[in-house]
Amino acid sequence: MASVPSGHGQCSIVTRDEVRPLRRSGSAEHVDHDHQTGKVRGVRCFRRSAAPGQFKDRPDVMRRAAAYVEGNLWKPTLVAQGVYRQPS
Repeated sequence: MASVPSGHGQCSIVTRDEVRPLRRSGSAEHVDHDHQTGKVRGVRCFRRSAAPGQFKDRPDVMRRAAAYVEGNLWKPTLVAQGVYRQPS
């Protein structure tokens, strides 16, 4: 039986700044595991437990999603005055 890493009751993804406003959702409730190996990775709150699974635990897809949210995938780049390059 695998042991659950100690997170002191906190989600392993929630940052210190998020704890106060998300106190209820920041409490660790779900044991996270690697779906291929079954190895326990940590403990996460409900809000952050679903996201990696939706991305099929693929860091490359999560990075593209983060780049999209940050605007890096859809914002044009100014190349010269009045000339913009659309992201490919």
